[in-house]
Amino acid sequence: MEELNQNEGVNKFLLMLKGIGISMILSLVMLLVLSIVLSFSNIKENVIMPAVIFISSFSILIGGFLVAKRIDKSGIVHGSVLGFIYMLILYLISSIMSFDFSLNMNAVIMIVVGIIGGAIGGILGVNLK
Repeated sequence: MEELNQNEGVNKFLLMLKGIGISMILSLVMLLVLSIVLSFSNIKENVIMPAVIFISSFSILIGGFLVAKRIDKSGIVHGSVLGFIYMLILYLISSIMSFDFSLNMNAVIMIVVGIIGGAIGGILGVNLK
């Protein structure tokens, strides 16, 4: 019985890693499209931050949905954890690249939106069959 629970934990961990990977790949693709659109259009730069927040939260929503659909319980928890880990990775990468580990309002908004997006995706993943 204990082996079954240990395997279940490993499976959840692997599903979570897969969901984070899918979310990151989806974000990269959508951010690439956004950068191409911004390069070849007259769209103002003040849309960049809202677009990045939307793209990140949408990607996390999809990842949370897929993870919760496979785990089939506690969608809000699994989606929220996925959103938090995704945003933590994103924060660490951006902080390392900019040599600035300060936590500003944009970072807090991104973290909160990421957790909420993951929670919504998790809820949808468990409840939509």
